[in-house]
Amino acid sequence: MHAAAVTGARGVTLAERPFTTMVNLRLDPASEAAVRVEKTLGAPLPRECGHTTASGAHTVAWLGPDEWLVLSEGPIDTVELRQALAGDPGSVVDVSANRTTLELTGPAARQVLEKGCRLDLHPRAFGPGRAASTTVGPVPVLLWQLDDTPTYRLLPRSSFADYLARWLIDAMSEYRGPEVP
Repeated sequence: MHAAAVTGARGVTLAERPFTTMVNLRLDPASEAAVRVEKTLGAPLPRECGHTTASGAHTVAWLGPDEWLVLSEGPIDTVELRQALAGDPGSVVDVSANRTTLELTGPAARQVLEKGCRLDLHPRAFGPGRAASTTVGPVPVLLWQLDDTPTYRLLPRSSFADYLARWLIDAMSEYRGPEVP
């Protein structure tokens, strides 16, 4: 990944962001358990496809009607979250070792992703705070846009991370030269 940077007006950089804590939540969003889990997290659970919510170190990404992924740079107390379920149907599972996090940032980041992502990544359709399950190249990922730079985080399963990083580095290579009019 030491070669994963292109500088200049069409710059783009790829880096790994290791050790992100990830916890999968499954529960009924209309239940009292959801209210208790939100209070424990200090962040509401997003209720719409593709949305995220954040509070402090935690970001919660919507994965499905009753499923979320909590991402954090720090620890997440899964015991406390399980206690918040209070016997109601649901699950809290630490999946930190399941995925890794790659970060793609810079003026050309969206164009690099558009080479192999089926989502409409134009700012009118996908902007900061949006996250969606998709594929980049042939690799399934959770794609999350952090800001307008744009900065994206891609969360592939760990076994696909090396392949995806190499795919992205190859996709970035054309941005080293001048733009062809």
